[in-house]
Amino acid sequence: MNRLQIDEHTLLRYGEEQDAPLLLEFIRGLADYEHLLDSVTATEAGLRQSVFREKRAEVIFCEYDGSPAGFALFFYNYSTFLGKPGIYIEDLFVKPEMRGKGLGKKLLKYVAAIAAERDCGRLEWACLNWNEPSIAFYKSQGARPLSEWTTYRITGEGIQKLIIS
Repeated sequence: MNRLQIDEHTLLRYGEEQDAPLLLEFIRGLADYEHLLDSVTATEAGLRQSVFREKRAEVIFCEYDGSPAGFALFFYNYSTFLGKPGIYIEDLFVKPEMRGKGLGKKLLKYVAAIAAERDCGRLEWACLNWNEPSIAFYKSQGARPLSEWTTYRITGEGIQKLIIS
């Protein structure tokens, strides 16, 4: 199902290739909220290729009264312990002026339904430690932080250095 009318105001829909500019707009909005706008190097062409043509991730857009209001971008991971795929939500974002309408919850519930439909064993995401409103929201939805795990990351030059080391 590519489009789902949730209520009289809210439509959820899968992103399509022509949505690359909208996706980049949302990514920049999220990065600005997280004080990381200078870190965004994504381009419309790159998103068009990796997300929509190569299908390395999926995106759901939320519209409220016909206007873009939020998005969730996710992809598969895998749990060897469960022997099942999981879904990792890379980004879930609602525009500040659209918050308080339950749109974040509708996006999260929809991705959870996708995970259940696809027989995924986990639904995971990360949240910045200072983002108290989001932390409270996620906990209210039944999520729990995994304090015993630390995320490690290597990017850009670090990947190249690792390869040649």
